[in-house]
Amino acid sequence: MTILAIDAGTTGVTAVIVTKEGAIAARGYQEFGQHFPKPGWVEHAPEEIWQATLEATRACLHAWSGSASDLRGIGITNQRETVLLWDRETLGSPRRAIVWQDRRTSDICARLKDEGHEERVAELTGLRLDPYFSGTKLVWLQENEPNTWALVESGRYALGTVDSYLIARMTRGTWHITDVSNASRTLLFDLEKGEWSDELCTLFGVPRDALPEVVPNWGELATSDPKAFLGLSLPIAGIAGDQQSALFGQTCFDVGDSKCTYGTGSFILTNTGTTVERSDAGLLSTAAWKSPSGELSYALEGAIFVTGAAVQWLRDGLQIVGSAAETAAIASTVESTDGVVFVPALTGLGAPHWDPDARGLIIGLTRGTTRAHIVRATLEAISFEVRDVMETLPARSSLRTLAVDGGASANDLLCQLQADLLGVPVERPKIVETTALGAAFMAGLGTGLWSSTDELRDSWQLDTKFEPRDSARAAADEGYARWKDAVERSKAWA
Repeated sequence: MTILAIDAGTTGVTAVIVTKEGAIAARGYQEFGQHFPKPGWVEHAPEEIWQATLEATRACLHAWSGSASDLRGIGITNQRETVLLWDRETLGSPRRAIVWQDRRTSDICARLKDEGHEERVAELTGLRLDPYFSGTKLVWLQENEPNTWALVESGRYALGTVDSYLIARMTRGTWHITDVSNASRTLLFDLEKGEWSDELCTLFGVPRDALPEVVPNWGELATSDPKAFLGLSLPIAGIAGDQQSALFGQTCFDVGDSKCTYGTGSFILTNTGTTVERSDAGLLSTAAWKSPSGELSYALEGAIFVTGAAVQWLRDGLQIVGSAAETAAIASTVESTDGVVFVPALTGLGAPHWDPDARGLIIGLTRGTTRAHIVRATLEAISFEVRDVMETLPARSSLRTLAVDGGASANDLLCQLQADLLGVPVERPKIVETTALGAAFMAGLGTGLWSSTDELRDSWQLDTKFEPRDSARAAADEGYARWKDAVERSKAWA
């Protein structure tokens, strides 16, 4: 028996079929468009996300040698904080989604801070007032598209994150649900109570009835409609935001377990168990998952906005690499960056700096600088950003290893740089698509394919362990000091 897992990421949708042994039996992938209507704005067309989901799933099923009768259920994981609106009857969307990377609400965040709301918002949500999160995007819609917002208030349009939208499409509008990991990223969710907050809904002007019902992360939560979803009638049995799903997929079930996902951005999560831990060093307190029994688990998170997206920018923007896969080979043609430092604050800075007005910076250029130096500086920047976050973790001194995943974790040079910089081994599993794997694990628990998290832990397999090199530590520390100087120069540029 198998699980179909759908990973609706920021640049594309991946569909995989996961076996009971925790192996991936087939996969499909489909990119969708990125829209940048103004500087700092990032949007996605909901219909393009949906069509990419259908195409990726269709390709996955085509590549699979099994039959639909072997599928036990569906797990869904998604880019978080991105907000969508859709018509409850037609399921069409009146406008493009506002993506988590979007910076248009910087002024709204500043206004709410000036009005003295940030401390209370942080107390209730574990988050901060930053354009990253969903709530201020909804305020922007109220203030700039009042005709659209009137249909939200009348009940015609539903609000949700990508998981809610996909479930609505898969079920022909029968279910409007989300889970705690996605809800906890909206600025509308009371973290300790584990429910939508009337106080926060009032502050941000969001009608609670427009929001989805919050359900556990696994169980038989909804059912796909075969007329809407490729002939499949299956329980949707697992839901989680991408980073919490990766934490689950890395089997980080114990307090203190940590993982780093290298995706469009990079995200470091540490399991804090059933306790909400607060950070005064720029980390976020967030919901990890909620079991069907109602027990809520939490995590501390460091969110870095641009890492893999910086490599994508080298490819598509600067056009100095042909693919992400060749960056390690290009960067390895030089032994260092020759003093070049890249701060990829292309959509501002996330943890631990939280400066939406920071902008990207490449410094240290000389006549001798080549594309190899810039490519290597990009990989170093990713590892420096991760160290920035790791330095703020309360349990940093007790960190023994860092589990990594995501597309860029396939880059051996990046993993070795990270180990050298942190001074602890970096462990890459055989399956680096742990975001999709986590959604599959949840759906498998929800349908009885797996009986417990202990059974899931046994399926994790190591691919490569990157040991820190003592000979590289001095150079790594020196590079990190230069990096911190460059970050300060990038701040408040906009």
